[in-house]
Amino acid sequence: MQKTLVLDNSVVMAWCFEDEASAYADNVLEHMVDSVAIVPAIWPLEVGNALLAAERRNSLSEPGRVRFLALLSALPIRIEQESPARMLKEILFLAQELNLSTYDASYLDLAMREGLPLATQDEKLREAANLCRLTVLTL
Repeated sequence: MQKTLVLDNSVVMAWCFEDEASAYADNVLEHMVDSVAIVPAIWPLEVGNALLAAERRNSLSEPGRVRFLALLSALPIRIEQESPARMLKEILFLAQELNLSTYDASYLDLAMREGLPLATQDEKLREAANLCRLTVLTL
């Protein structure tokens, strides 16, 4: 297997929550059978925060969270570490220039550095990727 895409959390959360589900997210999950996704260092915290918020709203049970985390741990997802200095310089600058959150800019930055397509359902992030002439995964 070789890395083939940068996986945005908007797709990952669609695998967990029915109200965020989409054919696109399902297709990305199927694509993961013979692919390796890479995600930025903030990804585990972003996933954890979304799951915790859902539990607090009573839209996700603890057993549901455990099952979902087991699914994620079985997928070929590699976390790319980033230095705090780079996060506070290059990624912050990219976020500012493209009017993105620093979280979204971290996915964009990773896709640009690795020369990989970005899998995202986030429209603002898709627009920023297009501005940067970055391929957005279409399935």
